[in-house]
This record gives sequence, structure tokens and C-alpha cells, in this order.
Amino acid sequence: MKRAAHIRERERILLGLGLLALAGILAWQAALIPAGGEYARVGPSVAPWLVTALLALLGIAFIGAELLGRDFTPPVHGKADRPALLWVAGALLLNMALIESAGFIIATTVLFAVTARGFGSLRPIRDASVGFILAFSAYLAFDRLLGYRIGGGLIEQFL
Repeated sequence: MKRAAHIRERERILLGLGLLALAGILAWQAALIPAGGEYARVGPSVAPWLVTALLALLGIAFIGAELLGRDFTPPVHGKADRPALLWVAGALLLNMALIESAGFIIATTVLFAVTARGFGSLRPIRDASVGFILAFSAYLAFDRLLGYRIGGGLIEQFL
């Protein structure tokens, strides 16, 4: 049993080193991507550098956790909550059905309230109110601040 634990420890360290090597290869390739120009704040190499950094951090975390003796035992999960899954799936379907006719704010309010029900909330008025405030704020942020029209509907036509 002790031998098997030692093998797993070595495999985890090798996995961390492999992630670091992959991050190194990605960094090398990301450095070859030409810049997007002086006018671009975010160029084409931002995403590859972000993935490179995350892979390097993950590799360091694997090696560090193993050297510090941290346990990698996966958590035990319970059974899937099928009714909750059906509530959330229904919320997404309702959102898709309502977004064109009722508009972003109403469709997103319904999405929030029905999803909250799927997560066990029994306060639909509160959930719809919070959903409305969040949807209304998101609509105003996109429409007014960013100038990006995210749809017109029953409420949006009056704004």
C-alpha cells in the first residue's frame, strides 16, 4: 500500500511538471503571435497568455500540494437532483421562447425566478424582483453605457 501511494505521488508530481512544460510551450508560441497594433488595448495574444498563466499556476499547485502532503481525494457526490435540473432546463427554454417577443428584461426575470425555484427557493415574488433589478441593470449597462442593443421588448420600448 505504501508503494502505491509513492507511485501516485510521483505521478502527481509528473503531472505538475507536464503542466509546466505545456505552459512553457504555450508561452513560446504566444510570444510568436504578432501584436494587434497600437490602437488595440486587447490583442490576439491575451487569451493564450491567460491560458499559459493558468496552466503554470495549476502545475505549481499540483507540485506544491504534493510536496506539502495535501490529500487529493475527490469529494463524494450525492445523487443528481432531477427536479432541480428540470426547473433549470425549463428556465432556459422559457428564456429562449420569451426573449424575442417579451424582450430581454422580462425573459431574464423569468429565467432568474424559475432558476431560483430549481435551487430550492420558495419565494417567487422576491426572486422575480431580484431578477428584474438585475436584468434591468444589465440592460441599461449594455444599452446606455456600452451602446450595445441587446433586444427590444415590452419594457425596452419605453426606455
